[in-house]
Amino acid sequence: MVAPRYGIGIDVGGTFTDIVVYDAGTGRQASHKELTTHEDPARGVLSGIDRLLRENAVAPAQIGRLVHATTLFSNALIERKGALTGLITSCGFRDTLEIGRERKYELYDLGIIKPAPLVPRHLRVGVAERITADGSVRVPLDAEALLQAAARLRAQGVTSLAIAFLHSYANPCHEREAMALLLQHCPGLTLSASIEVAPEIREYERVSTTTINAYIKPLAERYIASLADQLGARGIGAPLFLMLSNGGLTNVDEAKRTPVQLLESGPAAGALVAAHLGARDGGSQLLAFDMGGTTAKLAIVEEGKPTVAYSFEAAREKRFVEGSGLPVRISTLELIEIGAGGGSIARLDDIGLLKVGPTSAGSEPGPAAYARGGREPTVTDADFLLGYLNPAYFVGGSMAIDLAAAQAVMRPLAERAGLSVTDLAWGIHDVVNENMASAARVHIAERGKDPRRYALLSTGGAGPVHAYYVAKKLGLRRLIAPRGAGVASALGLLIAPARVDRVATVARDMRAIDWAELEATFARLEADARSVLAATLPNGSAPDMRRLADIRYVGQACELVVPLPPGPYTPLSHDALLAAFEASYVAAFTRTPPATEVEIINVRVCASLAIAGGAPRVQAAKSAAIRAVKGSRMVYFPEFRAFRPTVVYDRYALEPGQIFDGPAIVEERESTLLVGPGGSLEVAASGNIIVTIG
Repeated sequence: MVAPRYGIGIDVGGTFTDIVVYDAGTGRQASHKELTTHEDPARGVLSGIDRLLRENAVAPAQIGRLVHATTLFSNALIERKGALTGLITSCGFRDTLEIGRERKYELYDLGIIKPAPLVPRHLRVGVAERITADGSVRVPLDAEALLQAAARLRAQGVTSLAIAFLHSYANPCHEREAMALLLQHCPGLTLSASIEVAPEIREYERVSTTTINAYIKPLAERYIASLADQLGARGIGAPLFLMLSNGGLTNVDEAKRTPVQLLESGPAAGALVAAHLGARDGGSQLLAFDMGGTTAKLAIVEEGKPTVAYSFEAAREKRFVEGSGLPVRISTLELIEIGAGGGSIARLDDIGLLKVGPTSAGSEPGPAAYARGGREPTVTDADFLLGYLNPAYFVGGSMAIDLAAAQAVMRPLAERAGLSVTDLAWGIHDVVNENMASAARVHIAERGKDPRRYALLSTGGAGPVHAYYVAKKLGLRRLIAPRGAGVASALGLLIAPARVDRVATVARDMRAIDWAELEATFARLEADARSVLAATLPNGSAPDMRRLADIRYVGQACELVVPLPPGPYTPLSHDALLAAFEASYVAAFTRTPPATEVEIINVRVCASLAIAGGAPRVQAAKSAAIRAVKGSRMVYFPEFRAFRPTVVYDRYALEPGQIFDGPAIVEERESTLLVGPGGSLEVAASGNIIVTIG
């Protein structure tokens, strides 16, 4: 029998599906970009895998693991293409989703648009039951009313049901009873209970997260099961892991149970690999910039690790405005995502200003240059016309590019704008760069950081093309461009450990903590996390287990997530936990307030376990080229306001220690690096290119 030695990373994006095959024995990797097949994303995944295995003579039995990330579920949420979903909640509370926090995200906007609830009012039903805030049962669950409500919702076409009762985080008995009754009497109905999805305090956020899970769960179950079956039919018996938003991996059953955890899986992989690749060149403080065909993402890497958040907003009505989206209470790598990618469509607004995105041509029909029927000018079309991309070597020469079509779609917009086609193309490139730089400034400033302390590490198919001028707008001095940047997120999937995050609400003043009960709560969460890790990695070793808590001063509305010292906890642990909170508070706000009491709201457990095989070593086969220079072509630079002959380098022929001055173009199969005049590039021993910004 052939021993498994290969890992496969699969990242399904809005435009391209990126696939990497990694040989753990030699460190060699092969990659392929396949246009995403939106009507059936599994078709593009399987087509790309088949091609890579065939071209690299890899037998299905040699595959040891497959790791998958996708934007499929977040796109379904944003585009409102999920299942018809119903909500059963406590009587009198069916309007929680619309009432929300009763706050306007823009106070003086009279025409403000709030995100519409995923579940319309006629599909939200309240049933008699009541748990009080201390967990005691005031009104038993009316089982007959529950089943009648479910029957009415099914009659209206509901296929997925969310159950979220008041204060179930304090006592889950009614939700558990409801789940048991519905499983028995309503076979075929997809169920999501808040105690399984977001078992923590704050009604609106908990109900929102549960309904999002219910909304995408049928799609997730079908897609994941179908992909796993088709992989098995090809003789690939390796386990399929799914990437979570927190930068960890989980098993198929856990992913199907709570797919809301996968909403940011693709961007999380990009941030994870950026931290890994940048660390080799002293990049402990990084802005991880990933730009693909549909969106651009930016994450802050501090001390070599991406920042973790425990909530975020999906489907914002206004891209940069907090409060304009749907709250999601899951652990996720903290990042900002905007509609700025290679497929972003350019247009003139009502007063004649050039706008780019967030609407994207995606993969169907794609940019006009793809010759697939695109009829609107995009960022990729502009990059071709500016000379930044090589039509003969795009995606390694596997795609036929039509420059005449790109010119044709640019011309009408250029005429309306009163610009030449070249000036319009540069305007599109510059506007999308400014969109990303503006989003980065807001994201960094909100966290009290100075962007000039960071280096920019660029990944994604379009990232290295735009990174130089984005970095320049941010006032950065250093840009890191790793090998294989165009498929880096897929490679990042093979770096990730298995991970489980669990949370429970305590809501107690530290003076009134029952320390035995607190320790028992942590022990329960840890046991749950271990069971999921055991199902994910049956032969894994002991996991790394970390304890955290959401702590605040009494009277505050928000908490800090505080890393805690190891347990077990006793009354003697009070001072250590208080010291941990105060240290985190000073790090965030410089000083603590005058003496006041402290309360613990939630407790958390983060369990992780590395997957055998270690982190991939990024390598690339050398080209047969005798010298690094591939040739020269005319490229537009704003510093000259004109095209200039520019040297083009073969990324695979570059040797560590080589230094070249800009302007320059560096080509590899999956992406192209642009270096402007005044800049320079140096090939590091790691294989990364270090660009000094002019």
